[in-house]
Amino acid sequence: MSFTSTSPWATGKACRSGPFPRRSFEIGAIVVGFLYWWPLAAAYVAWKVAGYPALGELRDLARNGAAWKTGAARSRFAAAFEAANGGGETGNASFDAYRRAELDRLDAQRKALQEESRAFAEFVDELKRAKDREQFDAYMAKRRAADPTRNA
Repeated sequence: MSFTSTSPWATGKACRSGPFPRRSFEIGAIVVGFLYWWPLAAAYVAWKVAGYPALGELRDLARNGAAWKTGAARSRFAAAFEAANGGGETGNASFDAYRRAELDRLDAQRKALQEESRAFAEFVDELKRAKDREQFDAYMAKRRAADPTRNA
């Protein structure tokens, strides 16, 4: 039994469409960029992470900078995620109703936990104030006992 590979690496032929040569070139370019001029390499890494946006998308992003900061603009990833999930609906009415009910239950539970956390923080603050008041009263009593001429 013999195994033959048609891989460009095994055959020695150059491959322009494979991912490895391009990735190795990109990694090498990033390393060299960081060695010689790091802002250019950082900009390239940011561009790569953003999904290689076209110049038109970058211009739109620059024009709508305020919308991007407020979250009004959506990334391509967010748009693709919503499209893949059908905008939140699966098409199965019973599952969608179950999911809505579970999300409502979790939201109510989250609100109850936030309220309990707020109430506990108030309780701890009240304990601290009571302890501070007790320490201050003890100090004043000790001071009055030490100086009998100073009775207020």
